[in-house]
Amino acid sequence: MGTVEQALETQLSNIETKTGKSRIALMADITASGKTKHGDIVAWLKSDYGLGHGDANSLTHFALRGGTFAVPENAAADDVLDAIYKDKKAHQRPIHEALMAGINGFGEFEIAPKQGYVSLRRKKQFAMLGPKTNDRFELGLNLKDAIDDPRVKALPPGGMCQYVVPLTEAAQVDDSLMAIVKRAYDAAG
Repeated sequence: MGTVEQALETQLSNIETKTGKSRIALMADITASGKTKHGDIVAWLKSDYGLGHGDANSLTHFALRGGTFAVPENAAADDVLDAIYKDKKAHQRPIHEALMAGINGFGEFEIAPKQGYVSLRRKKQFAMLGPKTNDRFELGLNLKDAIDDPRVKALPPGGMCQYVVPLTEAAQVDDSLMAIVKRAYDAAG
């Protein structure tokens, strides 16, 4: 079992301790709630069980995948990206591909596709990338250090990322931006 799988297993054990329920019982509760959409389940777990967003999100993924964190075999990477970058957002896919071309050279990491974006993780998440609107792509970064680049916007504490970089074209993915992403990658490992 790799470090990401170990971290998720530890997170589930901690959720069991916090709630006083086994993961099987929690999955049964989720089923009994009648909620089927990811966001609805996350909100319900946060409200009814007092879980933080990260725990509720991970438990929801675990439950919706039938008690595993494995991505179904039929969910090929291109299919996931096709779903994210479709219709009015299709023109943003080259930004994604430019970022991934650079990030792939950093070393090992996990790609965790979500409904509207892709999360990149080592021991912890270091980046999120995907379309924010039909016209704007966002690169979210987890990095505690200050970033001195006018394109990088600090976010309020408590979110999924500390910084966001709005992008509108692949040409904006330059060496300076990739150096910042590398800092986030290194800090997550």
